[in-house]
Amino acid sequence: MRLACQMIARRVRFESSSKVPPHQMSVLFKIRREPRTPGALAEAERISAPAMTRTVNAMAEAGLVRRMKHPEDSRSVLVVLTDEGRRTIEEVLDSRDTWMARHLDGLAEEDLDLLERATKVLTRIGQQ
Repeated sequence: MRLACQMIARRVRFESSSKVPPHQMSVLFKIRREPRTPGALAEAERISAPAMTRTVNAMAEAGLVRRMKHPEDSRSVLVVLTDEGRRTIEEVLDSRDTWMARHLDGLAEEDLDLLERATKVLTRIGQQ
């Protein structure tokens, strides 16, 4: 089961039409709902602060994110999505949805029912 989940996750990630590298997409998704500090992003990604700084620099140069002063800590900055970053996320989600729909189309009804039940169980496991 673990292998099947990994294979699907990998295929969905790499089948998206984005030219943004996977590690940058991960950062975009992490700041999608709220800005985060580079330190918080580094911790969430389990990478060093200097590595996250390089990633954020590259993303800012590409127009995907920008930095803004932290409203509660003037010594810190927050990484914020730009309009281009939001468009990129939407394009990737659309592409992934299209890929998934294409591969689910034509499955037998009982297979679709089984996948729906399995999705509920896997979602519960993932939320623990």
